Amino acid sequence: MVEARITVNGKETPISPAAPHTTVLDLLRDRGLTGTKEGCAEGECGACSVLVARPGVNKPTDWVAVNACLVPAAALDGQEIITSEGLAVVGEPGTRPTLHPVQEEMAVRGGSQCGYCTPGFICSMASEYYRPDRCAHAGPDTEAAEGGDHEHGPNGFDLHSLSGNLCRCTGYRPIRDAAFAVGEPTEDDPLAQRREQDPPAPVATEYTQDGATFLRKDTLAETLQLLRERPDAVVVAGSTDYGVEANIRSRRAECVVAIDRLPELRELRVESDHIEIGAAVTLTEIERRLDGDVPLLAELFPQFASRLIRNSGTLGGNLGTGSPIGDSPPVLLALEASLVLADADGERVVPLAEYFTGYRQSVRRPDELIRAVRIPLPLSPVTAFHKIAKRRFDDISSVAIGFALDIEGGIVRKARIGLGGVAATPIRALATEAALEGKPWSAETVEAAARVLRGEGTPMSDHRASSVYRSAMLGQSLLKLHAQTTEAVSS
Repeated sequence: MVEARITVNGKETPISPAAPHTTVLDLLRDRGLTGTKEGCAEGECGACSVLVARPGVNKPTDWVAVNACLVPAAALDGQEIITSEGLAVVGEPGTRPTLHPVQEEMAVRGGSQCGYCTPGFICSMASEYYRPDRCAHAGPDTEAAEGGDHEHGPNGFDLHSLSGNLCRCTGYRPIRDAAFAVGEPTEDDPLAQRREQDPPAPVATEYTQDGATFLRKDTLAETLQLLRERPDAVVVAGSTDYGVEANIRSRRAECVVAIDRLPELRELRVESDHIEIGAAVTLTEIERRLDGDVPLLAELFPQFASRLIRNSGTLGGNLGTGSPIGDSPPVLLALEASLVLADADGERVVPLAEYFTGYRQSVRRPDELIRAVRIPLPLSPVTAFHKIAKRRFDDISSVAIGFALDIEGGIVRKARIGLGGVAATPIRALATEAALEGKPWSAETVEAAARVLRGEGTPMSDHRASSVYRSAMLGQSLLKLHAQTTEAVSS
């Protein structure tokens, strides 16, 4: 087995002697690259972000910003990353390095004070700087009559690319100014040129230190056989959940199996009667490849954690954890999605509505993987995702509701409603669906159904919300949907 190595800022570095649970953040700091910082160890602050060369959506390679505090270093065996130090061009000894355009704008526009968060902001900003389909359009610096948008700059910079990056002293205005001032990469920019080449291919990894092992197989079949032999193994894709467990709760798995680069889990296909999304396709990749073709998913993604998390997180991981407050299950329940579960003997298809069996429990066996999510076509035309949380973005939901309705001639022909945060598992609001179907989409019908919806589930009180509040928000969400859609449906 070839020694596990990562290419960092153009130079190969061995992962050894780091333990298998060692994060990319700790590995970098141990090697003297201290621009990468730890602020939270949970993927919440972005001080640790670095750029990873990943398969591109519009070009062979995309420079993708990820949380280095969550990703095990062994997960990037054979891969290529750039840190904040690697963005600047270092000249002859004794001369000052030439700042990257993103670094230059942050400096001249006062985007850094204490500087702790700055390297992370710069890496996230650089990821957006190199996004191939970023293009100039009307922004907040143009006249409102021309379609100004406070979340997109005239240079096409999407401020959502910085979600997940927190600053406690500079204030966000100068950071925003720097983001909206960057231009286009020049033709001789080496990182821009790098996008035209393929990213490093996935490599089989068997990394063992201190009695623990990190494994990555070449194929799905090999992985499934491994899981049959090692049902105790922890399976990771983006590591956005396991990374938190390892950092905050000191979880040390004896065997970790990575599935994020398995080709069989990385497909996204649109068929005549369904859409199939591989379990290891990242949320950002789904968002950009579907490009709004599934409106309910398009509404979900901006509210799902942060761009840094979406760059690593997957639907398979979000469903695999079985969390009752995951954001994707309510949406996928409303879309009547099914899961393709695979083991060494074959596959079976399970409706998502029958997948969850208890708190963080499901019908999936230890030797099974979620291979794909299937969404049936055609899609319901009236959809919405309502997330009730303390913050607008980058927060855990108190209640999440996914709606998908077929309304014809003013009558609700079909209603599918998925709920999160109101029971031990994500659930369908079956009683409310029945209260709507076959009835006119009227204020009277909706008010009656909203009373039913308030009684769905078994909401509890915790530090995020009381049970009374959660129930109230369920009913209010249906009233809100009716107010938002009445005009569109009637027209």
